[in-house]
Amino acid sequence: MSQEIHPLILVDGSNWLFRAYHALPPLTAPDGTPTGAVYGMRNMLNRLMREYQPQALAVVFDPSGKTFREDIYPAYKANRGETPEDLKPQFPLVREVCECMGIKVLQEPEVEADDVIGTLATQAAARGQAVLIVTGDKDMAQLVTAQVELLDTMKNRRMTPEGVTEKFGVGPQHIIDYLALMGDASDNIPGVPGVGPKTAAKLINEHGSLDAVMAAAEGVKGKLGERLRDSLEFLPISRDLATIRTALDLKVEPADLKPRAVDEAELAALNARLGFSSGASASAANAPPSADADASSATPEAQATDVTLVLDEAGLRQLTQALETAELICLDTETDSLDANQAQLVGLAFAVEAGKGWYLPVAHDYPGAPDQLSLDQVREALAPILSDPDKPKVGQHIKYDLNVLARHGFEVRGVRFDTMLESYVLDAAGHRHDMDTLADKFLGVQTIKFSDVAGKGKKQLTFNQVPLEQAAPYSAEDADITLRLHQTLCPKLAETPALQKVFDDIEMPLVPILTRVESTGVKVDAKLLGQISAELAQGMDKLRGQAYEVADTEFNLGSPKQLQDILFNRLGLRVVSKTPKGDPSTAENVLEILAAEHPLPRLILDWRALQKLRSTYAENLPKTINPQSGRIHTSYHQAVAATGRLSSQDPNLQNIPVRNAEGRRIRQAFVPEPGNALLSIDYSQIELRLMAHFSGDEGLLSAFGKGLDIHRATAAEVFGLALDDVGDEQRRAAKAINFGLIYGMSAFGLARQLGIGRGEAADYIERFFGRYPGVKAFMDGSRAAAHEQGYVETLFGRRLYLKYISSKNAAQRQYAERTAINAPLQGTAADLIKLAMIDVQAWLDREATDLNMIMQVHDELVCEGPAARIQALAPEIANRMCRIHQLAVPLVADYGWGDNWDASHQASGHASS
Repeated sequence: MSQEIHPLILVDGSNWLFRAYHALPPLTAPDGTPTGAVYGMRNMLNRLMREYQPQALAVVFDPSGKTFREDIYPAYKANRGETPEDLKPQFPLVREVCECMGIKVLQEPEVEADDVIGTLATQAAARGQAVLIVTGDKDMAQLVTAQVELLDTMKNRRMTPEGVTEKFGVGPQHIIDYLALMGDASDNIPGVPGVGPKTAAKLINEHGSLDAVMAAAEGVKGKLGERLRDSLEFLPISRDLATIRTALDLKVEPADLKPRAVDEAELAALNARLGFSSGASASAANAPPSADADASSATPEAQATDVTLVLDEAGLRQLTQALETAELICLDTETDSLDANQAQLVGLAFAVEAGKGWYLPVAHDYPGAPDQLSLDQVREALAPILSDPDKPKVGQHIKYDLNVLARHGFEVRGVRFDTMLESYVLDAAGHRHDMDTLADKFLGVQTIKFSDVAGKGKKQLTFNQVPLEQAAPYSAEDADITLRLHQTLCPKLAETPALQKVFDDIEMPLVPILTRVESTGVKVDAKLLGQISAELAQGMDKLRGQAYEVADTEFNLGSPKQLQDILFNRLGLRVVSKTPKGDPSTAENVLEILAAEHPLPRLILDWRALQKLRSTYAENLPKTINPQSGRIHTSYHQAVAATGRLSSQDPNLQNIPVRNAEGRRIRQAFVPEPGNALLSIDYSQIELRLMAHFSGDEGLLSAFGKGLDIHRATAAEVFGLALDDVGDEQRRAAKAINFGLIYGMSAFGLARQLGIGRGEAADYIERFFGRYPGVKAFMDGSRAAAHEQGYVETLFGRRLYLKYISSKNAAQRQYAERTAINAPLQGTAADLIKLAMIDVQAWLDREATDLNMIMQVHDELVCEGPAARIQALAPEIANRMCRIHQLAVPLVADYGWGDNWDASHQASGHASS
């Protein structure tokens, strides 16, 4: 079946709506009605109609009441959870959208959408019409034929009969039997216990059908045979439940599903009511500046990139002339790896005007590849342009390109813009910030994907192996799309001066600094990590033995199912919460609660902590050592955390514990080069200081102004004691209150953490607010502001939009309110450390070029340099960090140095603003 046939398209509306609900942020209309799933459905329907131009189309929903399958088996779908409260009102809205768009909506009483779709698909196929069923439901695979295909728009994947066999191990004609053997937990269809996809496919392929499997059950050996024989009574029922009906007596037929003309007036009125833009995308009432892009304003044909492939010196001269006269140069690299510190440069892509892109290959080496310019020729021609700070450049996640180009002898200066960061500053949490997502959202363009030119899985090519016929359009489009995104996003950023300042003064100046930090890397002692791995293994063995003793049986501590059996069946502990499949949860938060009732959950938690340290760090860090540099080179991501915090990946250096002995042991493996030392400078209690600044509470301002131990001072206030009379337990309780309130901890959470009654915890919180009324006023004001404007801001104007702030779901709304309190504090702390990095690096470039910034972890900077120089310059660097911005209370930083990262945490001094 080809895309040009203009097929009948049948959309599994219930399946699609649920997927859109979970994939998209919870947008709301001006009146507070949830609209996120509606927004997703409408965009997908627009794209579907644009790309396939169907001659007939229907969206089919499940009925609201019972279906005939519940007459067959009363427990059918009995374990399905309730529809989310904020999704329920979106079903009728989707109907309205479809009606305005001229799309038929079908819903048959007592009959599921699968059966309506199955009947219509069978009718159309019988008349020679091609059919596309839009769904993510595996049950529909039984309908696939030469004329009926499945389309999963979320994964951009179509499934033919051959695809069904490849995916499931059986053809479409055997899918019903396959499903009956496996059962379906989501629909509560009984199957054969222990039979999964591979076993079901094997049984059917060996015997030919479910009937044959049942007939041969007596001869099947072992546990499988026992379970199969025990299930014989239910297998016919399971098959009946899994069978999609294809001969229903419907009131409509495929010929009735031709789309009607769009009712423009009704659609415009609906857009206004829902707070959607006039095109195909939507915005919430409190949506960020980036959310009102009209993704349907341009067709893919209108957006095609005019590609120029540069293979000789004449082409290179034309390219350099275009770059020399350009007002702005968009730059992109193509490489053979995602690791910027090991990737080889394969080609460069450029764009200087919308709709046109250049691709300059340098290392495509597949058999029959044409001759290409040498890297030396390219470097000589482009060096003056790329190194010119007065020629502005833009890229998408350009830090990666800068790292790659620097390793290949290119100096790039004049980088002014990064579309990933433009999107991130506009709305950090509203969507992803990769180019494909942004192109779809802001330009309405479905870009060429890497897998389209390189393939997938084990057979995926590295880019140097991709033929230039495919590589050039892909690469040139990347540059062209990035330039067009900048032309769209830059004006939006300029509409909000505070966000423009965050972009100009914080995010973009940080790009070259992070590039250097990543390139420099940090040394780790692989031999010591091996020793630590053995130590952690011994600790795990000890905990395992203790767990066996407490449980009075041996079991696999890493198996959730075995742990469920021990905790809830054998020991009879209460079920705190359940997994989506309905099993008792053994998640960390559940075990923390149960640890107060029995010793085993604490042993499991401690065992898991050691296991994570061992696998993530002790065993994995040596594997990440770069063979050329002998150091590890993490990647710092600016556009991940909604609050502005940097995150680190491959390896992640942000989550190594600092407060327990095992975490500190891991940090001992981070070492300097011989003759050098590591310097750690860590802001002290920065979020509490920011709470004092934002709230203006006199008690907090006074305590920090006097340099008091803030936790001891809080304990004295809450418990009515003199400072000298505060004991360790009271200080610990005050510390829990101080940090807990920042993160919105409830009385229940505080009670659990301190091991006290809920009433006593509530009393502590009440006393805290009584002593620090400014904090309570700040928290109340933050919540109110968030409800009014839909976002909160850091001290420097960074915004965090709170999609759930008007949600009718209480849990979502309360989460957003907690975020409204914490985000300005955590976000401002993130801004401060970024500003500190910018200032410190500028000072190092002027005064101490023999020192390198090598890590940034939360509120801490780590530098490496000659030991004597580190000791001499530490106070000045720490003081610079404290003077980065004037707050209502002093900024304080602890600093220390040593022959490993852990040793540098032994404070040698303090700096204060």
